[in-house]
Amino acid sequence: MLVGLQGAGKTTTAGKLAQIMRARGERVMLAAGDPYRPAAAQQLQALGERAGVPVFWEEDLKPEKLAAKALKQAEKGGYTLLIIDTAGRSQLDDLLMNELSAVAKNTNPVETLLVVDAMLGQEALPIAQGFRDTISLTGLIIAKMDGDARGGAAISIRSVTGVPIKFLGTGEKLDALESYDPARLSSRILGMGDMIGLIEKAEAAFDAEDAEMQASKLMSGEFTMEDWMDQMRQVRKMGPLGQIMDMLPGQMGQAARDIPPDEMENQLKRTEAILSSMTVQERRNPDILNASRRRRIAAGSGNQVQDVNRLMKQFRETRKLFKTLQKSGGRGLSRLFG
Repeated sequence: MLVGLQGAGKTTTAGKLAQIMRARGERVMLAAGDPYRPAAAQQLQALGERAGVPVFWEEDLKPEKLAAKALKQAEKGGYTLLIIDTAGRSQLDDLLMNELSAVAKNTNPVETLLVVDAMLGQEALPIAQGFRDTISLTGLIIAKMDGDARGGAAISIRSVTGVPIKFLGTGEKLDALESYDPARLSSRILGMGDMIGLIEKAEAAFDAEDAEMQASKLMSGEFTMEDWMDQMRQVRKMGPLGQIMDMLPGQMGQAARDIPPDEMENQLKRTEAILSSMTVQERRNPDILNASRRRRIAAGSGNQVQDVNRLMKQFRETRKLFKTLQKSGGRGLSRLFG
């Protein structure tokens, strides 16, 4: 059972949790237990469809009765996990707590997870205390960790409730939910990056064999603009660029964090547009890009010729850097990571 205030991200978290548990081999069913918020059930049904799991919902049923009926359906259908998305309020009140207590009594959930918005900061503490005093919580999910908050409040909430943090929500997409690791959270809070998280995202986005081949081309300095474009598209699959850059440690991570995320995204989109406006032959052999070709590429991508020239210069410098690193046996690479 997922509980929390309205706007904390319970419904989205329910969909994310369903996808994670399904990937771990569970047969999952979702239950739409919020009859008050407009389109809450439809939102959960859309998330369930994307996660590949069924959603139980019936109109005009009180949440506690709907939850009990969903549990029976799940047991009959051979489902191993039922995730109940409950209603929230804009603030704590007796009506909400009584309703959640009734749902818990009718279903006896193995886990009752409080979903808290990381953006609330220390203001989340009284909310966590209110839920702890009324409902038997077993864990926490800190949502919206991809925002400006680094998650310091998570430690305070953990202390106040006395229950462990189970998951962190790191974005809007269904795969943006990760198991909590204290060392990784502390690294983020201290601005030290999160290499383990970065590796996990890369493993999920990249094909291992293809990644090895691309890495070999990169380190040899023999990669083309075609390879560069493929790599950019793979990186986009890992999530928002600002979030990925925030995971880098050392000097490289600090330099990335100094650039506004929107500016980073716009630059990446501009680069993709320029590369997409080139022919396959031009991407594979950039030396043929004369003035007239560059004018055509600029016009086709909605950019200036100077933007195309700047990209060409960046590409040549990147290729040169990796060739130098190969000759030096990788010496100097560690300086990038501090």
